[in-house]
Amino acid sequence: MPKMKMQDDALVALGARIRSLREGRGMKLKDLADGAGLSDAFVSRLERGQVSSSVANLIQIAHTLDVGVAELFVGAPDQLRSSVTVHRVKDAGEAQNIPSTGYRWRLFAGGMPNDDLEVFHLVFPRKNRMDLMVSHPGQEYCYVISGLIRFHVGAESFDLSPGEGIFLNSELPHRADNVGDDEARILMVVAKSPSKTEHFDWWRVPTASPAMRTTKTKSN
Repeated sequence: MPKMKMQDDALVALGARIRSLREGRGMKLKDLADGAGLSDAFVSRLERGQVSSSVANLIQIAHTLDVGVAELFVGAPDQLRSSVTVHRVKDAGEAQNIPSTGYRWRLFAGGMPNDDLEVFHLVFPRKNRMDLMVSHPGQEYCYVISGLIRFHVGAESFDLSPGEGIFLNSELPHRADNVGDDEARILMVVAKSPSKTEHFDWWRVPTASPAMRTTKTKSN
């Protein structure tokens, strides 16, 4: 299948999922647009699969719909808490693409509303850097599988190679950049806030909540 056709299909599926979540909550298109800080026209085109969206926009849309970003790409879970999850190579499937960003990710375990942990595999495209410093309740551990990742935590930065990892309090402003020459892959374990009042993905940043903050970074 041509690459453009695959991308178009991903955009159509994403738009249909957003529309389904919105309608399931009895929200008008304008309600979603206003809540996410986007124009009605943009959200309308997004729901029809006619335009791609930045990660920042998807974050705001997910927050307005009160779901994790992952749930914009897959169906909502049928249970509240995971019991036993076995991850096998043959069951891995294809990594999910975030349209227009180059990121690819796969949820290995967790993801149910009452799970305490989520385990992700995230692939950074070449020369990728995040635009936002993220701050939210919880803790996380990131282990570099391949490539060179620069983690920014507060005023500090740490260059990590394969086999190295970083554990941090997620309330500290943080972000990650791919500073190597090739794709980079990391394994992420995310522990949510003990209050479980929010369901977090690594890149989910609902800025409307005082418990969740973002800071726009300046281009180097």
